[in-house]
Parts: sequence; C-alpha cells; structure tokens
Amino acid sequence: MKTRGKVGVLIEEHFDATEHRRFNAYFPERGYEVEYLSHLWGQPALRFGSTPEGGVVEEEVTVTAEVAAADPAAYSGIIAIGAHAMDRLRHEPTVRAGRRNEAPAVAFLRRAAAVTSLPVGAICHSQWLFCAAPELLRGQRVTCAHNILCDVENAGGEIVYEGDRTADLVIDGSLVTARHPEVVDRFMAAFADAMDICARG
Repeated sequence: MKTRGKVGVLIEEHFDATEHRRFNAYFPERGYEVEYLSHLWGQPALRFGSTPEGGVVEEEVTVTAEVAAADPAAYSGIIAIGAHAMDRLRHEPTVRAGRRNEAPAVAFLRRAAAVTSLPVGAICHSQWLFCAAPELLRGQRVTCAHNILCDVENAGGEIVYEGDRTADLVIDGSLVTARHPEVVDRFMAAFADAMDICARG
C-alpha cells in the first residue's frame, strides 16, 4: 500500500515508551510511515532503549537513519520524542565560548524549521533539543513538561497555561507541542491534521 509520506522521529537512549508505542500504531493507521533518526556516531546502526520503568526497559528501537545526512524536506513532519532522549541528542563532544550548538540533531532541527509549513512536533521533555537552538523557540507559543519550564522560557518560548498547569496542547503555526505522554493521542491527532493540511498545500 502506498503511504502518504513519512514521519521522522528524532530518538536516542531514554526515550518515552508510551509515545514510541503510540507513534508506531497511530501514524501507519493514518497512512504515514514512521522513520526513526538519530546521530549514529559513525556506526551503521544503533539500538536505543526507553527510560526504564521499575528497572525494566519496555521498548527498544534500532536506528539506521543518520540525522546529519537527513533532508527534512523528505518528511511529511518531524517529531522530537519525549523523556531524556533529546537532552542526549543535543550533546556536543567539544565546545567553545560563543559558538552555537552544532550537534547533528540540533542542526537538523534548524534545517527542518526552514522548510516552509513543515509540521514540527515536541512533547513533554523534548523541547530540550529546541533550547539548544533558542532562535527556534523565541516568540513561539508552546507547552511542555513542568520541570523544563525554566529551560523553555529562558530560550524565549511563550508558555501557555491552563489554570495551575501548562496547557495540554498548543499549536502555533507549524509547531505542535504537548505537555505530557498522557495527552499523546491528542498530540498525534493534531500533528496528523497538520501534515494533512500541509500536503493539500
């Protein structure tokens, strides 16, 4: 069966298991292939595990797509998966004062943001990757996990609140953000709608 396009999901060790399971079920049902991307450090493939729950790694994924070589325009949408994976993906082995973060996944995110109308999604902790490129967050209305509020605000993101917590879901242009894996179904539905709209032009 011909797919409607590909969803590129950025991933690393300690990703959210719930999101991984739901992405793999939901997007193919909507006609979209899911492809996982990461920095492979010169290896042909790397295997990553989800954040352990009760000492058990519930989900694993083998990634063969190198994010440094990926073209964002080849995807219908790009999602940064939640949990601590995006903190790992913004790592740079060497740094210098005054130099912007050039980790391969951060550079890919900048390229993705430059593709007109390409939906980009972030859920829970995944805006840690965006914080390494604050120009992508500055002035954007977003939501995120409560414990990274300060990171997102310091990067210039405008947090949307609902009462005494951050909003469940926020859409600002082509950026779709969600607070927590417990709202992953709402996030995926909104993201799929954004891809459908983009495909129609």
